[in-house]
Amino acid sequence: MERSAADDDGGAEERVRRVELTISNLLRAGVLASLLVVVLGTTVTFAHHPEYVRSHRDLSRLTGPAADFPHSLPAVVRGIRHHQGRSLVVAGLLLLIATPVLRVAVSIVAFAVQRDRVFVVVTSIVLAVLVTSFVLGRAGG
Repeated sequence: MERSAADDDGGAEERVRRVELTISNLLRAGVLASLLVVVLGTTVTFAHHPEYVRSHRDLSRLTGPAADFPHSLPAVVRGIRHHQGRSLVVAGLLLLIATPVLRVAVSIVAFAVQRDRVFVVVTSIVLAVLVTSFVLGRAGG
């Protein structure tokens, strides 16, 4: 059985469509998971500190500029192990930040499967810039 160019184009279009759906689902899942973790963290925080509901002064300790939130990944992990809601909230926010970065990484794989070298290189550079910005941002602050 002979395959025509139209069949090849249809197969390529179907692969592109599957990749786009995968990326779309990844973004949805990442945002939803982030939302759930932030809500869980908020719930745990208020369960451990019911005074936040009753006292504006106590709540301002949580929401004010001097609020004590973890500022490093090891501190987030430690806080989660100790059932600290603030650490869960930060983990949810980190998950939200990681979602588009993961999208870029998945795009590299998709372009490699499609043998699109130009986009593999360009997307790899984008990923490198993102990772570098995280590393340099951490070093500076």
